[in-house]
Amino acid sequence: MTSLDEDELCFPQLLNSSCRKVILPYFESLFTYIILSFISIVTVFLNMMVIISISHFKQLHTSTNLLLLSLAVSDCIVGLFMLFQIDLIDGCWFLGDIICVVYFALGYMSTTASIGTMVLISIDRYVAICHPLHYSTKVTIKIIHVCVCLCWMFSVLVPCLLLKDNLKQPGRFNSCVGQCVITLDYVSGLVDLFLSFIFPVTVIVVLYMRVFVVAVSQAHAMRSHVTSVTIKRSVKVTAKRSELKAAITLGVVVVVFLICVCPYFCFVLSGQDSMIDASLFSFIITLVYFNSCLNPLIYALFYPWFRKSIELIVTLKILQSDSCDTRIL
Repeated sequence: MTSLDEDELCFPQLLNSSCRKVILPYFESLFTYIILSFISIVTVFLNMMVIISISHFKQLHTSTNLLLLSLAVSDCIVGLFMLFQIDLIDGCWFLGDIICVVYFALGYMSTTASIGTMVLISIDRYVAICHPLHYSTKVTIKIIHVCVCLCWMFSVLVPCLLLKDNLKQPGRFNSCVGQCVITLDYVSGLVDLFLSFIFPVTVIVVLYMRVFVVAVSQAHAMRSHVTSVTIKRSVKVTAKRSELKAAITLGVVVVVFLICVCPYFCFVLSGQDSMIDASLFSFIITLVYFNSCLNPLIYALFYPWFRKSIELIVTLKILQSDSCDTRIL
């Protein structure tokens, strides 16, 4: 009986203070390890393809693509940190209290950066579709650089403030050795809920509702006048169609993002999230992280330039001296 009890402990040498493992069937545990590892590897690989593509090819240095680059960086970080989620399958944390707090802080940072970038993408599409004549002056590369930098600075600041007590004394809220737990006080929880969910989701939904109302009216107008369009106007029509396609693609990204993130915040709203225990939240957090794998898959489905970029990268043609000037679009 003693050996059985020891097998159920995270740290058998600490009989009185060790946490107990979550005992899973062997094949279920193995399957979970394989799936999470596969998702992590695919997430990092695909987002690295996005990062390399947009960074390397000059033709892709547009304001919208810079926002996709920011999103890919945060998604890549999420993919790397999914490996830590694998360590929590059996409910035991073996990497120490400091790494536990760093894990949650970086997780907050990357998800906050993703949410902030989603808001910027929504604003970008709103201006492009609803105010096309002012888009080139209001949304410049320089302005996007500033917005992205502010977004990441905010994303670093928020977890530092929310987790200040946990950062001061890592592991202070653990009830046993081998547990990875952080806590948020009531005010911090409300601030986190507002900044990370209510405000950004409201902005995203309102802007995209406006975008798609205008997009539908523009698409209807283009179909109605397609036979009377002159050669000069056809260029404008093509540009509008390109903007509409970008709006639809990024709209899909936003919808998938909300589907993956909403369960976590719904759980928070239920009032059962006073203590964030990684073992209890593993599925919900994994769903949030899985969104980072879906984004580049959406790009591959809708963006021909992304598929062409991957081909050039995989075949090592990107190493040629003039590859950055390759025509991608």
